[in-house]
Amino acid sequence: MRAFGYTVAGSPAEAVRIAAGTPDSTFVAGGTDLLNLMRDGAETHDHLVDVNHLGIDGVAFDSRRLRVGASARMRQVAEHFRVRREFPVLSEALLASASPQVRNMASIGGNLLQRTRCGYFRDSGSACNKRVPGSGCPAITGHNRGHAILGGSDHCIATHPSDLAVALIALDATAHLLGPGGDRAVPIADFYLLPGSTPDQETAMRPGELITWVDVPRTSLAAHSRYLKLRDRATFEFAVVSVAAALRTRGRVVQDVRLAFGGVGTRPWRDTRVETALRGRPLTGQAIAEAGRILVRDAEPREENRFKVELVQRALVSILSDLGGVR
Repeated sequence: MRAFGYTVAGSPAEAVRIAAGTPDSTFVAGGTDLLNLMRDGAETHDHLVDVNHLGIDGVAFDSRRLRVGASARMRQVAEHFRVRREFPVLSEALLASASPQVRNMASIGGNLLQRTRCGYFRDSGSACNKRVPGSGCPAITGHNRGHAILGGSDHCIATHPSDLAVALIALDATAHLLGPGGDRAVPIADFYLLPGSTPDQETAMRPGELITWVDVPRTSLAAHSRYLKLRDRATFEFAVVSVAAALRTRGRVVQDVRLAFGGVGTRPWRDTRVETALRGRPLTGQAIAEAGRILVRDAEPREENRFKVELVQRALVSILSDLGGVR
Protein backbone atom coordinates (compact mmCIF):
# COMPACT_ATOMS: atom_id res chain seq x y z
CA MET A 1 0.00 0.00 0.00
CA ARG A 2 1.48 3.33 -1.04
CA ALA A 3 1.80 6.32 1.29
CA PHE A 4 -1.13 8.73 1.62
CA GLY A 5 -1.97 12.00 3.34
CA TYR A 6 -4.45 12.19 6.21
CA THR A 7 -6.60 15.05 7.49
CA VAL A 8 -9.11 15.08 10.36
CA ALA A 9 -12.19 17.16 9.53
CA GLY A 10 -14.26 18.94 12.16
CA SER A 11 -17.59 19.31 10.36
CA PRO A 12 -19.36 17.82 7.34
CA ALA A 13 -18.86 21.04 5.37
CA GLU A 14 -15.14 21.06 6.18
CA ALA A 15 -14.79 17.41 5.16
CA VAL A 16 -16.43 18.11 1.80
CA ARG A 17 -14.29 21.23 1.31
CA ILE A 18 -11.05 19.37 2.05
CA ALA A 19 -11.97 16.53 -0.28
CA ALA A 20 -12.94 18.93 -3.06
CA GLY A 21 -9.60 20.71 -2.79
CA THR A 22 -7.42 17.61 -2.49
CA PRO A 23 -6.90 15.49 -5.62
CA ASP A 24 -7.58 11.74 -5.37
CA SER A 25 -9.01 11.93 -1.86
CA THR A 26 -11.74 9.94 -0.15
CA PHE A 27 -13.49 9.82 3.21
CA VAL A 28 -12.68 7.33 5.96
CA ALA A 29 -14.49 6.45 9.20
CA GLY A 30 -13.86 2.94 10.56
CA GLY A 31 -11.77 2.00 7.53
CA THR A 32 -12.64 -1.70 7.84
CA ASP A 33 -13.19 -2.08 4.08
CA LEU A 34 -11.34 0.90 2.61
CA LEU A 35 -7.94 0.08 4.10
CA ASN A 36 -8.21 -3.54 2.91
CA LEU A 37 -9.02 -2.31 -0.59
CA MET A 38 -6.02 0.00 -0.57
CA ARG A 39 -3.71 -2.68 0.79
CA ASP A 40 -4.83 -5.14 -1.89
CA GLY A 41 -4.49 -2.60 -4.69
CA ALA A 42 -8.20 -2.64 -5.57
CA GLU A 43 -8.37 1.10 -4.75
CA THR A 44 -5.68 3.79 -4.59
CA HIS A 45 -6.00 7.18 -2.88
CA ASP A 46 -3.46 9.91 -2.21
CA HIS A 47 -5.38 11.43 0.70
CA LEU A 48 -7.89 10.31 3.33
CA VAL A 49 -10.29 12.68 5.11
CA ASP A 50 -11.24 11.42 8.58
CA VAL A 51 -14.98 11.90 9.17
CA ASN A 52 -15.18 10.52 12.72
CA HIS A 53 -15.59 13.92 14.41
CA LEU A 54 -18.33 15.58 12.38
CA GLY A 55 -21.22 15.26 14.83
CA ILE A 56 -23.08 12.81 12.57
CA ASP A 57 -22.80 9.74 14.79
CA GLY A 58 -26.14 9.82 16.58
CA VAL A 59 -29.31 7.70 16.61
CA ALA A 60 -32.42 9.87 16.98
CA PHE A 61 -36.19 9.40 16.83
CA ASP A 62 -39.04 11.77 16.18
CA SER A 63 -42.71 11.17 15.44
CA ARG A 64 -42.07 10.37 11.78
CA ARG A 65 -38.68 8.75 11.47
CA LEU A 66 -35.55 7.14 12.77
CA ARG A 67 -32.46 9.17 11.86
CA VAL A 68 -29.07 7.43 11.92
CA GLY A 69 -25.81 9.33 11.54
CA ALA A 70 -23.45 8.04 8.88
CA SER A 71 -20.59 7.88 11.39
CA ALA A 72 -22.59 5.86 13.92
CA ARG A 73 -21.10 2.42 14.49
CA MET A 74 -22.91 -0.71 13.40
CA ARG A 75 -22.99 -2.11 16.94
CA GLN A 76 -24.31 1.17 18.34
CA VAL A 77 -27.30 1.07 16.00
CA ALA A 78 -27.91 -2.68 16.17
CA GLU A 79 -28.07 -2.72 19.97
CA HIS A 80 -30.13 0.45 20.44
CA PHE A 81 -33.21 -0.65 22.37
CA ARG A 82 -35.64 1.34 20.23
CA VAL A 83 -34.12 0.11 16.98
CA ARG A 84 -34.50 -3.46 18.21
CA ARG A 85 -38.12 -2.84 19.18
CA GLU A 86 -39.35 -0.60 16.33
CA PHE A 87 -37.06 -1.70 13.47
CA PRO A 88 -36.08 -5.31 14.20
CA VAL A 89 -35.08 -5.96 10.58
CA LEU A 90 -32.36 -3.29 10.88
CA SER A 91 -31.01 -4.68 14.11
CA GLU A 92 -31.04 -8.24 12.81
CA ALA A 93 -29.34 -7.27 9.53
CA LEU A 94 -26.57 -5.43 11.37
CA LEU A 95 -26.04 -8.22 13.89
CA ALA A 96 -25.82 -10.73 11.03
CA SER A 97 -23.04 -8.67 9.44
CA ALA A 98 -19.30 -9.27 9.75
CA SER A 99 -17.98 -9.99 13.27
CA PRO A 100 -18.34 -8.30 16.68
CA GLN A 101 -14.92 -6.70 16.22
CA VAL A 102 -15.83 -5.23 12.83
CA ARG A 103 -19.25 -4.06 14.07
CA ASN A 104 -17.47 -2.12 16.83
CA MET A 105 -15.41 -0.23 14.24
CA ALA A 106 -17.44 -0.04 11.02
CA SER A 107 -19.70 2.95 10.35
CA ILE A 108 -23.17 3.01 8.85
CA GLY A 109 -22.01 5.11 5.89
CA GLY A 110 -19.06 2.83 5.28
CA ASN A 111 -21.28 -0.23 5.40
CA LEU A 112 -23.52 1.20 2.69
CA LEU A 113 -20.51 2.07 0.52
CA GLN A 114 -18.52 -1.13 0.93
CA ARG A 115 -17.37 -2.73 -2.29
CA THR A 116 -18.22 -6.15 -3.68
CA ARG A 117 -16.48 -9.25 -2.36
CA CYS A 118 -16.04 -10.64 -5.89
CA GLY A 119 -12.63 -12.30 -5.87
CA TYR A 120 -11.77 -10.94 -9.31
CA PHE A 121 -12.44 -7.38 -8.14
CA ARG A 122 -10.38 -7.83 -4.99
CA ASP A 123 -7.44 -9.36 -6.87
CA SER A 124 -5.55 -6.53 -8.55
CA GLY A 125 -3.95 -9.06 -10.90
CA SER A 126 -7.30 -10.11 -12.40
CA ALA A 127 -9.36 -8.39 -15.04
CA CYS A 128 -12.41 -6.58 -13.64
CA ASN A 129 -14.66 -4.01 -15.26
CA LYS A 130 -15.42 -2.43 -11.88
CA ARG A 131 -11.73 -1.82 -11.18
CA VAL A 132 -10.44 -1.33 -14.74
CA PRO A 133 -13.33 -0.49 -17.10
CA GLY A 134 -13.14 -2.44 -20.33
CA SER A 135 -10.85 -5.16 -19.00
CA GLY A 136 -13.58 -7.82 -18.84
CA CYS A 137 -15.55 -9.86 -16.31
CA PRO A 138 -13.94 -13.28 -15.70
CA ALA A 139 -16.72 -14.22 -13.26
CA ILE A 140 -19.24 -14.70 -16.07
CA THR A 141 -17.49 -17.88 -17.19
CA GLY A 142 -15.32 -18.44 -14.12
CA HIS A 143 -15.93 -18.86 -10.41
CA ASN A 144 -19.39 -17.37 -9.86
CA ARG A 145 -20.97 -19.24 -6.94
CA GLY A 146 -21.33 -16.03 -4.94
CA HIS A 147 -22.47 -13.88 -7.84
CA ALA A 148 -25.78 -12.42 -8.94
CA ILE A 149 -28.65 -14.10 -10.73
CA LEU A 150 -30.62 -10.84 -11.08
CA GLY A 151 -29.60 -7.50 -12.56
CA GLY A 152 -26.40 -8.64 -14.20
CA SER A 153 -24.98 -7.59 -17.55
CA ASP A 154 -22.30 -8.72 -19.98
CA HIS A 155 -19.95 -6.44 -18.04
CA CYS A 156 -20.55 -7.48 -14.41
CA ILE A 157 -22.45 -9.98 -12.25
CA ALA A 158 -21.00 -9.05 -8.84
CA THR A 159 -23.36 -8.76 -5.86
CA HIS A 160 -23.46 -5.93 -3.34
CA PRO A 161 -22.45 -7.24 0.11
CA SER A 162 -24.33 -4.95 2.53
CA ASP A 163 -26.97 -6.62 4.72
CA LEU A 164 -28.00 -3.22 6.06
CA ALA A 165 -28.75 -1.88 2.58
CA VAL A 166 -31.17 -4.75 1.96
CA ALA A 167 -33.08 -3.94 5.15
CA LEU A 168 -33.12 -0.19 4.42
CA ILE A 169 -34.53 -0.70 0.94
CA ALA A 170 -37.34 -2.81 2.39
CA LEU A 171 -38.23 0.04 4.76
CA ASP A 172 -38.16 2.83 2.14
CA ALA A 173 -35.20 4.59 3.76
CA THR A 174 -33.51 7.72 2.39
CA ALA A 175 -29.84 8.72 2.38
CA HIS A 176 -28.90 12.37 2.91
CA LEU A 177 -25.83 13.55 1.03
CA LEU A 178 -23.65 16.65 1.29
CA GLY A 179 -21.36 17.65 -1.54
CA PRO A 180 -19.84 20.64 -3.30
CA GLY A 181 -23.26 21.35 -4.81
CA GLY A 182 -25.06 21.32 -1.44
CA ASP A 183 -27.46 18.92 0.30
CA ARG A 184 -29.74 16.40 -1.37
CA ALA A 185 -31.73 13.30 -0.44
CA VAL A 186 -31.72 10.03 -2.39
CA PRO A 187 -34.05 7.09 -1.64
CA ILE A 188 -31.98 4.00 -0.91
CA ALA A 189 -34.03 2.26 -3.62
CA ASP A 190 -32.42 4.65 -6.14
CA PHE A 191 -29.01 4.86 -4.47
CA TYR A 192 -27.48 1.71 -6.00
CA LEU A 193 -27.08 1.42 -9.77
CA LEU A 194 -27.33 -1.59 -12.03
CA PRO A 195 -23.98 -2.37 -13.69
CA GLY A 196 -25.11 -2.09 -17.30
CA SER A 197 -22.08 -1.10 -19.36
CA THR A 198 -20.57 1.00 -16.52
CA PRO A 199 -20.14 -1.30 -13.50
CA ASP A 200 -17.48 1.02 -12.08
CA GLN A 201 -20.33 3.44 -11.27
CA GLU A 202 -22.01 1.75 -8.30
CA THR A 203 -24.06 4.49 -6.64
CA ALA A 204 -25.92 7.69 -7.43
CA MET A 205 -23.40 9.71 -5.42
CA ARG A 206 -21.68 12.58 -7.21
CA PRO A 207 -17.93 13.24 -6.89
CA GLY A 208 -17.03 14.62 -3.47
CA GLU A 209 -20.34 13.80 -1.80
CA LEU A 210 -20.52 12.51 1.76
CA ILE A 211 -23.36 10.49 3.34
CA THR A 212 -24.45 12.43 6.43
CA TRP A 213 -27.66 10.77 7.65
CA VAL A 214 -30.01 7.93 6.85
CA ASP A 215 -33.72 8.41 7.56
CA VAL A 216 -36.11 5.48 8.03
CA PRO A 217 -39.89 6.08 8.25
CA ARG A 218 -41.51 4.97 11.50
CA THR A 219 -44.41 2.69 10.62
CA SER A 220 -46.29 -0.20 12.15
CA LEU A 221 -45.01 -2.24 9.22
CA ALA A 222 -41.38 -1.64 10.23
CA ALA A 223 -42.10 -2.91 13.72
CA HIS A 224 -43.21 -6.28 12.32
CA SER A 225 -40.13 -7.12 10.31
CA ARG A 226 -37.38 -9.73 10.13
CA TYR A 227 -34.08 -10.44 8.40
CA LEU A 228 -33.07 -13.90 7.26
CA LYS A 229 -29.50 -14.52 6.12
CA LEU A 230 -28.31 -17.79 4.63
CA ARG A 231 -24.53 -18.14 4.54
CA ASP A 232 -21.77 -20.71 4.55
CA ARG A 233 -20.80 -20.15 8.19
CA ALA A 234 -22.34 -18.46 11.19
CA THR A 235 -20.12 -15.37 11.48
CA PHE A 236 -17.94 -13.09 9.37
CA GLU A 237 -19.53 -14.37 6.18
CA PHE A 238 -21.47 -12.63 3.44
CA ALA A 239 -24.92 -13.72 2.34
CA VAL A 240 -25.42 -16.47 -0.17
CA VAL A 241 -29.07 -15.41 -0.05
CA SER A 242 -30.83 -13.02 2.33
CA VAL A 243 -34.34 -11.62 2.72
CA ALA A 244 -35.60 -8.54 4.55
CA ALA A 245 -39.35 -8.67 5.11
CA ALA A 246 -41.96 -6.45 6.76
CA LEU A 247 -45.55 -7.64 6.93
CA ARG A 248 -48.94 -6.42 8.09
CA THR A 249 -51.96 -8.69 7.97
CA ARG A 250 -55.60 -8.53 9.02
CA GLY A 251 -56.68 -11.97 9.92
CA ARG A 252 -54.71 -13.95 7.38
CA VAL A 253 -55.03 -11.39 4.55
CA VAL A 254 -51.92 -9.39 3.62
CA GLN A 255 -52.63 -5.67 4.07
CA ASP A 256 -49.10 -4.54 3.25
CA VAL A 257 -45.70 -6.13 2.69
CA ARG A 258 -42.17 -5.00 1.90
CA LEU A 259 -39.49 -7.38 0.62
CA ALA A 260 -35.85 -6.96 -0.35
CA PHE A 261 -33.18 -9.52 -1.15
CA GLY A 262 -29.42 -9.83 -0.82
CA GLY A 263 -26.91 -12.18 -2.37
CA VAL A 264 -28.93 -12.55 -5.57
CA GLY A 265 -28.77 -9.14 -7.27
CA THR A 266 -26.07 -6.82 -8.54
CA ARG A 267 -27.56 -4.30 -6.14
CA PRO A 268 -29.71 -4.87 -3.04
CA TRP A 269 -32.79 -6.22 -4.78
CA ARG A 270 -36.40 -5.16 -4.48
CA ASP A 271 -39.09 -6.18 -6.97
CA THR A 272 -42.42 -4.55 -6.22
CA ARG A 273 -44.17 -7.12 -8.45
CA VAL A 274 -43.50 -9.68 -5.71
CA GLU A 275 -45.17 -7.48 -3.09
CA THR A 276 -48.11 -6.74 -5.37
CA ALA A 277 -48.67 -10.46 -5.88
CA LEU A 278 -49.15 -10.89 -2.11
CA ARG A 279 -51.15 -7.79 -1.17
CA GLY A 280 -54.86 -8.36 -0.63
CA ARG A 281 -54.51 -12.15 -0.63
CA PRO A 282 -54.56 -14.69 2.21
CA LEU A 283 -51.00 -15.48 3.22
CA THR A 284 -50.78 -19.14 2.25
CA GLY A 285 -47.97 -21.37 1.13
CA GLN A 286 -49.35 -21.25 -2.39
CA ALA A 287 -49.45 -17.43 -2.45
CA ILE A 288 -45.85 -17.19 -1.21
CA ALA A 289 -44.70 -19.78 -3.75
CA GLU A 290 -46.34 -17.82 -6.57
CA ALA A 291 -44.63 -14.62 -5.37
CA GLY A 292 -41.29 -16.45 -5.31
CA ARG A 293 -41.71 -17.55 -8.90
CA ILE A 294 -42.32 -13.92 -9.90
CA LEU A 295 -39.10 -12.93 -8.13
CA VAL A 296 -36.93 -15.32 -10.17
CA ARG A 297 -38.83 -14.96 -13.44
CA ASP A 298 -36.00 -12.90 -14.96
CA ALA A 299 -33.12 -14.71 -13.24
CA GLU A 300 -30.01 -15.48 -15.27
CA PRO A 301 -28.05 -17.99 -13.22
CA ARG A 302 -24.54 -19.10 -14.13
CA GLU A 303 -22.87 -22.47 -13.88
CA GLU A 304 -22.03 -22.33 -10.17
CA ASN A 305 -24.93 -20.30 -8.78
CA ARG A 306 -28.00 -21.99 -10.26
CA PHE A 307 -28.90 -23.22 -6.79
CA LYS A 308 -29.75 -19.64 -5.77
CA VAL A 309 -32.91 -19.70 -7.91
CA GLU A 310 -34.49 -22.28 -5.62
CA LEU A 311 -32.76 -21.15 -2.44
CA VAL A 312 -34.08 -17.59 -2.54
CA GLN A 313 -37.62 -18.89 -3.06
CA ARG A 314 -37.24 -21.19 -0.07
CA ALA A 315 -35.90 -18.29 1.99
CA LEU A 316 -38.97 -16.21 1.07
CA VAL A 317 -41.29 -19.02 2.17
CA SER A 318 -39.41 -19.36 5.45
CA ILE A 319 -39.41 -15.70 6.48
CA LEU A 320 -43.01 -14.92 5.46
CA SER A 321 -44.29 -18.10 7.06
CA ASP A 322 -42.54 -17.07 10.26
CA LEU A 323 -43.81 -13.48 10.19
CA GLY A 324 -47.34 -14.46 9.18
CA GLY A 325 -47.72 -17.54 11.32
CA VAL A 326 -48.22 -19.82 8.31
CA ARG A 327 -47.99 -23.50 9.20
